[in-house]
Amino acid sequence: MTLGTTFRWDGDRWLAAAREAAARGLELGLEHVLTQANQLVPLEEGTLERSGKVSMDTANLTGAVSYDTVYAVRQHEELSWKHAPGRQAKYLEQPFNSESAVVLEMIAAQIRRTGAEGNLQ
Repeated sequence: MTLGTTFRWDGDRWLAAAREAAARGLELGLEHVLTQANQLVPLEEGTLERSGKVSMDTANLTGAVSYDTVYAVRQHEELSWKHAPGRQAKYLEQPFNSESAVVLEMIAAQIRRTGAEGNLQ
């Protein structure tokens, strides 16, 4: 008696679902960095904080967190300027460095969730 099995590889569907999950995770991760940066951004009237945003290029799995005021870069780089307690220069660089492991875990969690929900099964 001969036993057999059939296996169908649907790699393209798996890859597409994984890329979509990775993009979702990246966007969540960048939103997390923005939230952390907003807690550090120099604050006088809140204009700089309100200008923060996340931009995504899902096709290339890239994204950015940015602040859009004429003085955002100078506020970020000028280490000698005084800020209110808890606020600082390097308000974007510091969360990117300190939260990188969290961002990677958020991406991985979205990919794992996609597999667990059966989208990759």
